[in-house]
Amino acid sequence: MRLTSFTDFGLRALMRMAGEPDRTHSTAEIAAEFGISRNHLTKVMAALAAAGFVETRRGTGGGAVLGRPAERLRLGDIVAVLERGAVLVECFAEDGGACIITPTCRLKGILAGAEARFIADLNRYSLADCALPPKGATARSAGAR
Repeated sequence: MRLTSFTDFGLRALMRMAGEPDRTHSTAEIAAEFGISRNHLTKVMAALAAAGFVETRRGTGGGAVLGRPAERLRLGDIVAVLERGAVLVECFAEDGGACIITPTCRLKGILAGAEARFIADLNRYSLADCALPPKGATARSAGAR
């Protein structure tokens, strides 16, 4: 399975915020830290906010903070939200795609089960399990995760 860059960017941003939960994080600083598109990350942050994973604040000192403690944010739930609309195979699309073997295909059910198990396995972990150490922290001072 391959995750989209949308999900990758979202996970990185959340991992950064989980490592420093007591401060706001701007999209510009996160984009610069990871060398990713600020415009793309802005869309990702909007999706994270719509799902309640982050809260955004405008104005001076604005930015984003986690919507709830990292221990309560399950990785599978995050991935499921960010991957919404990205289908594993064509026949998973809302319109069913144009696959001609759909009426007799048994693979769709197998893949759907695998995808569900993937999300369930990710849900065994929280965002706290993969939080990044604060910027500038050494492995030793960050608890050598």
